[in-house]
Amino acid sequence: MVSSSSQYIIQHFTAATGCRKLEGTAKNIYATGKVAMAVVDHDQVGLGVGGGPLAASAAALSNNANLQKGCFVMWQMLPNKWLIELAVAGQKVVAGSDGDLAWRHTPWLGVHAAKGGSRPLRRSFQGLDPMAIATIFSQAEYMGEKEIFGVDCFVLKLSANHADLAERSDNTAEMIKHAVFGYFSQRSGLLIYLEDSYLTRIQSPGSLPTYWETTMATKMEDYRSVEGVKIAHSGQSTVVITRFGDNLKIGPAFTRMEEIWTIDDLAFNVPGLSVDCFISPKELQKDYPEENLDWRSPLHQ
Repeated sequence: MVSSSSQYIIQHFTAATGCRKLEGTAKNIYATGKVAMAVVDHDQVGLGVGGGPLAASAAALSNNANLQKGCFVMWQMLPNKWLIELAVAGQKVVAGSDGDLAWRHTPWLGVHAAKGGSRPLRRSFQGLDPMAIATIFSQAEYMGEKEIFGVDCFVLKLSANHADLAERSDNTAEMIKHAVFGYFSQRSGLLIYLEDSYLTRIQSPGSLPTYWETTMATKMEDYRSVEGVKIAHSGQSTVVITRFGDNLKIGPAFTRMEEIWTIDDLAFNVPGLSVDCFISPKELQKDYPEENLDWRSPLHQ
């Protein structure tokens, strides 16, 4: 019954978005958008829905003195090749996947691979790629019903298995758990809230362990039709990073980041896009030193 409930929710979602018409016809996706980001004190905005982070209101974020504005452009060749460039406050971050390897290029760490191989682009699950959402959540567990933002929702949960967690761990960092929750409106069938959380144990030789818990949440709004497919065109995202352990004597340390994002343009089947656009940087096309693999970064584009 649980399995049939999950399938019903996904069928409702695909019917609501109209994304089935993309099967066999959509080869790639192109999107551009704007972002406004800020790091805020964890006491400024209450921890909201179900104990998870609740995205700050647009007014609260826009009044933040540390607000930084920027833009991004994304290309995706279905199903698993993608490239995104994000520019904020004079800094640019580039991330990509060639289908086998995911990587990032940041001003502070240079080019580095994501341990555990290729993974889907997080921004695709913020309503940009309904087909990917339907595919991933078709394997999810039905968790029941819950009201969020005043909307009655069905809740689906995805949990990483032991093999996946082990692949994303190494001798100094062990990923203990990783779960994703999707909240689908009972009325519209659309995905309106996404919560992604994972816990990692970090311990270098001779040191005490530290635990990092990262929770990322996104509220999706403003679904519009693009070539007959409903796509979320705005939303608010929150990232809360909590660090705790015996070596943090003063107690847990918190970092909280907020983002408001909007989509300016989105199109399917852009001509001229080829697999060559997704080739990983030359620095990664050889044996790359393990100490430079920064898969633990909270930056999920």
